[in-house]
Amino acid sequence: MSGSADRLPRLLALVPYLMSHPGAQVGEVAEVFGLSEKQLIDDLQLVWMCGLPGHTPGDLIDVSWDGGEIIIDNADTIARPLRLGIDEASALLVALRMLAATPELAEAQGDALPRVTAKLERAAGEGAAEVSSQVAVDVDAAPDALPRVREGLTRRRRLSLRYYVPGRDEVTPREVDPTRLVMVDGRTYLEGWCYRAEAMRLFRLDRMLGVDVLDVLADPPAEAEPIDVTRGVFRPSPTDELVELEVTAAGRWVAEYYPCEQVAELGEGRLRVALRARDEDWILRLALRLGDTGRVVSPPAMAGRVREEAERALGLYAHRS
Repeated sequence: MSGSADRLPRLLALVPYLMSHPGAQVGEVAEVFGLSEKQLIDDLQLVWMCGLPGHTPGDLIDVSWDGGEIIIDNADTIARPLRLGIDEASALLVALRMLAATPELAEAQGDALPRVTAKLERAAGEGAAEVSSQVAVDVDAAPDALPRVREGLTRRRRLSLRYYVPGRDEVTPREVDPTRLVMVDGRTYLEGWCYRAEAMRLFRLDRMLGVDVLDVLADPPAEAEPIDVTRGVFRPSPTDELVELEVTAAGRWVAEYYPCEQVAELGEGRLRVALRARDEDWILRLALRLGDTGRVVSPPAMAGRVREEAERALGLYAHRS
């Protein structure tokens, strides 16, 4: 939290903390806020110049740290901790309801999630509770996929899947040693060791056309490590083809949603992004989805295919009219 973009919210949290912890030591406070002592002192020097309009000594916050003990005064106007806004509280409430809709988490936490949700609703007020209650959170899954996957996890049994791969428009058989259920971007995935790929893989439950629990003990190999899903499930390979796109301001979401190897500003909100395409059909769908907000620049063959597919689609519309 040492960047300038984070400094204002940190200062707004720092002053209430110091007011409620009189005599706190510089080292202790720096550790609480994840700062070095020098960074904390820089913040305190800025606090010393803040206060009410007028800018006389009686209007400004009085703070000192001689001997390592922080003493703050004349800061009553911002002594209370920040409150969540309606948007922030609503987002948290929706996330909590999503967690509650995940069976593995709901069972493990017992009544903790409902209690936290109720406390947040009371603290956030009627506005946030009303907004978040209008959002329905459902776990997408094939009709019998979730109970069979859970059985495999509970009994530690290997699963046999019939799994739809949209990029190749085909159904593939898989045998998987399940390790856990995860939720990413509102979708529920089974993580497990796939014997077809000989690697850890994620499988969307709503793409499972069939799930059978085998009478074989699930025993992933020692090299099976949990997949890091903190940045989403899309993980390009260095061997995937590098594709360059130019997008307008309305298409900048591509750089935020997908991992890009290069992002360059072109002016007027436009970007040139380079990313790895796991297959041609995937980048084709992305380009068509962008429409007039983006175009494929390279490789030329891919740009030509996108152009041909777009012209074919337009021709179908013209034929129908």
